[in-house]
Amino acid sequence: MDHFPLKRPHFFFTTAPLPCPYVAGRLERKIVTELNGPDADGLHEALSRAGFRRSHSIAYTPACPGCAACIPVRIVADRFTPSRTMRRIARANAELVARKVPARATAEQYRLFARYQESRHAGGDMALMGFYDYRSMVEDSPVDTFLIEFRQPDGTLVATCLADRMRDGLSAVYSFFDPDLHHRSLGTQVVLWLIERSREIGLPYVYLGYWIADSRKMSYKARFQPLEAFGPEGWHAFEPAPPPAATLD
Repeated sequence: MDHFPLKRPHFFFTTAPLPCPYVAGRLERKIVTELNGPDADGLHEALSRAGFRRSHSIAYTPACPGCAACIPVRIVADRFTPSRTMRRIARANAELVARKVPARATAEQYRLFARYQESRHAGGDMALMGFYDYRSMVEDSPVDTFLIEFRQPDGTLVATCLADRMRDGLSAVYSFFDPDLHHRSLGTQVVLWLIERSREIGLPYVYLGYWIADSRKMSYKARFQPLEAFGPEGWHAFEPAPPPAATLD
């Protein structure tokens, strides 16, 4: 972890075990800490480089007994070369207009979010989120957070990504898209945009969260090479064999 001088005592907590949302039959526990006050930005930077992720004003990392399936990964943006499939996806979505906007929730975004959850994650906790829950997810951030909206030429919103900017990269917090356009692989398009934007502003990495070999929801990340993973010795090159058709629709 980066050396970061804290101006006041900081506390970390372990959550109670809950069913794992990614690997059936396993329990999930997390180490969590609050990001607030004048230390929030620096602490977020240091923890992100140590494999933590952010949700609302909380930073967390898995701490599951007997399981190390969740591996933090980041794309090396300036060395990334899209695959033939990714180039095809980019061409198919060339007409989309991507716009960076402030992290402010709208009813239009929420309608798309709700459709995505109902289609992809029905029965999950996020599928039960109302508008005010969604607004909290978007707006309750103590760090530099923004949204990217992807629209058709007629203005129709088809994808949205919530992201954080750090000194060494962009971090994809959460993305969702029109489930009726699954053939457009909009999730992959979102990541391609983040890579290109990182290059434009001179940031070396795109943080993708956790890669989980046994979860198709997470295994697609292995497609974005070169990839680095965080482990006991820090960040290192990571090239797992991706499962067939492991793309983010």
